[in-house]
Amino acid sequence: MLKPSTATNTISEFAADVREGLTQNDQKEIPSKYLYDDLGSKLFEAIMLVPEYGLTNADERLLKKYAGAIADRLPDNTVVTELGCGSGKKTRWLLEELARRQPTTFFPIDISSAAIEQCQWGLEFISGLETQGITGSYLPGLQEATRRRPQGAPLLVLFLGSTLGNFKPEEAGDFLAEVRSLLEPDDRFFLSTDLIKPAGQLLAAYDDPLGVTSAFNLNLLTRMNCELGANFDLSQFGHLALFNHDKKRIEMHILSLSDQTVTIPEADLTVDFRKDETIWTESSHKFIAEDVAALGEEHGFRCDTQWVDEEWPFAQTLFVAE
Repeated sequence: MLKPSTATNTISEFAADVREGLTQNDQKEIPSKYLYDDLGSKLFEAIMLVPEYGLTNADERLLKKYAGAIADRLPDNTVVTELGCGSGKKTRWLLEELARRQPTTFFPIDISSAAIEQCQWGLEFISGLETQGITGSYLPGLQEATRRRPQGAPLLVLFLGSTLGNFKPEEAGDFLAEVRSLLEPDDRFFLSTDLIKPAGQLLAAYDDPLGVTSAFNLNLLTRMNCELGANFDLSQFGHLALFNHDKKRIEMHILSLSDQTVTIPEADLTVDFRKDETIWTESSHKFIAEDVAALGEEHGFRCDTQWVDEEWPFAQTLFVAE
């Protein structure tokens, strides 16, 4: 469940993407990056505290346990950047270890300026760490981080939270290739991926009893009302999580509870919804650990090391740019 993004997030782009996505003939769809306005980012932080969402705990558990081992695999004077940093809560374990060994520069990247501020505030206590936030989406942000790093300094790019699972399989490969194109040989790419597990366990993580994930998903309608002048009645829509066995992915949808018509002035759009029709808002693909290593190697990386959490099957893979 996390933050795929390939372009700067502006209202005009938002309107265009909403118009394109809600006029699809087969399945209405809005890109998942639009779930993450300031409120959406706060709600996602809350999701990470929900007991059923074991993904975040596994990610942090591995980083805490293996921070020293990861640092041992990095060249001296490594500069760190993170795509979609959020609060930086998980990342701090590795940053503390690196800054303990030598002064370290960190470029957190996020489309939410509030998330950048929270991340910077949360890391102020780490002695020897210089944090320079970059507000923007993944690839433009990474391009800016590569521009800012000192000449000759190796770069470690963190992509945590299994965000890669939000991409369609072919898009995931393209994304890795684009990341590789921005790196120098011997730079590192650290990738977190959620692994396949029983469907019931997965569904509980994306449709929690407290309704936090539902609020996160339905906030997209509130955002369209606020930013695009839409008139979505939130009481007439619900949250739906499905497990697609064939595609090995969780799908999140917004479900229309009645036949209804919505107008979205800024997108120059009036759209009809049938009862039980959905807007597909996010996919979260699940992986096999060996396939993650192979995927990186297909797109210009060498798999250096992989760590796997057994409590909640989850993998972190350190790649080297070749």
